[in-house]
Amino acid sequence: MRLHVVNPNTTASMTAKIAAAARSVALPDTLIDARQPAMGPVSIEGFYDEAFAVPGMLGCIREADRDGADAHIIACFDDTGLDAARAAAKAPVIGIGEAGFHMASLIAARFAVVTTLGVSIVPIEHNLRKYGLAERCARVRAAEVPVLALEERNTDALGKISAEITAAVRDDRAEAIVLGCAGMADLAAELAATHGLPVVDGVAAAVTLAESLVRVGLKTSRLGPYAPPRPKTYSGPFSPFQPEG
Repeated sequence: MRLHVVNPNTTASMTAKIAAAARSVALPDTLIDARQPAMGPVSIEGFYDEAFAVPGMLGCIREADRDGADAHIIACFDDTGLDAARAAAKAPVIGIGEAGFHMASLIAARFAVVTTLGVSIVPIEHNLRKYGLAERCARVRAAEVPVLALEERNTDALGKISAEITAAVRDDRAEAIVLGCAGMADLAAELAATHGLPVVDGVAAAVTLAESLVRVGLKTSRLGPYAPPRPKTYSGPFSPFQPEG
């Protein structure tokens, strides 16, 4: 099968890291097609960045659909543009945030999320409520690490994330941790070994769930809000994104 993994930001090194994490857990016959948009922010840190990341990401999804993708994975923990992508894409779409939450809920009564910056806490809490998993999440914590700092191994990012995990176990009674950024994908195993509890990487969780959807033949329901958008004219710079019907 062919899984399209899209990094909604434009940082190539992060796309490479996400692709490596996806391939490390994919089935032997799964092809990982990792892409990133040519336009948009270099990182997504809050609502403003998210808004400008969506058009380029949707363009990647449209191209991957045409190339025969069996499923799409949005590799941003805020699940950037997930609802729009599900309406537009022919293949099913999974966000790494939603995937990580669900995976954690299967292995722990209470989990905590450790994300990058405080500005991301409210969007993540909003998604937890939307997905019906807010009661299972003990707390969303921020390590106050900028997203792009995760690309530099000589920073203290790992130490700050580790400290938040310690606090989540001690103060929030968390039994598992969900890493709240695709850029943390390569840290999950090390942090799990350090703290002696499950640490969920959303990229790995999304790949596994996407493979399951494809194997059992499930696709996005078109009855309701994920019905294909009606054909209409989009003007100006957005004309390439107008619905095709």
